[in-house]
Amino acid sequence: MPVTSRLSLTLFGCVFVGLLSVANPRTSAQTLGEPEDFTAVAIVNNNLGSGAGTVLIHISRWSTDMERTRLIETLQKKGPDQLLDELKDMRSVGTIRTPDSLAYDLRYAHQQPGADGGRQIVLATDRPIGFWEAVHRPRTIQYPFTVIQMQIGTDGKGKGTLSVATKIVARKDVVELENFATQPVMLTEITSKTAKP
Repeated sequence: MPVTSRLSLTLFGCVFVGLLSVANPRTSAQTLGEPEDFTAVAIVNNNLGSGAGTVLIHISRWSTDMERTRLIETLQKKGPDQLLDELKDMRSVGTIRTPDSLAYDLRYAHQQPGADGGRQIVLATDRPIGFWEAVHRPRTIQYPFTVIQMQIGTDGKGKGTLSVATKIVARKDVVELENFATQPVMLTEITSKTAKP
């Protein structure tokens, strides 16, 4: 049974489009940074499977204020299907992969200083849809987003979550984030380092 989280639009800005007030998207500019690499241990224990493994995330650039505003306005005015199309059209901000898999493009990357001196990071992309899924269109096809949230401390270490199959729906001033899996993938032992040029 999928899990639905209901969030105000303002809070949704924090979860998906960059820790900002939707009413005034320019009030909370992100902290721009250099390219960066993250390594994490992913722990899966949900209806998509169970186990643990390494996830490698490379950020080649951080999303601009204009890109963030485009996503917010698209969701508010046109809905989640258009949000998905808008996300797919965005220039890559980096990649996500496991040590033995091909990299998949990330489309949105935003970071902002946390209250404890660390950082809160939100990454998002469209979810890869395989041939079988595209042809047979099981229920998972309705969950096309991947959203990653990370809290990184001043020591460059942290934790987070990876929601692999997520549906995003806006209803008036509330946004619903529904995960197909009963629980998101937990990211532990996250470490960051400046990426080599």
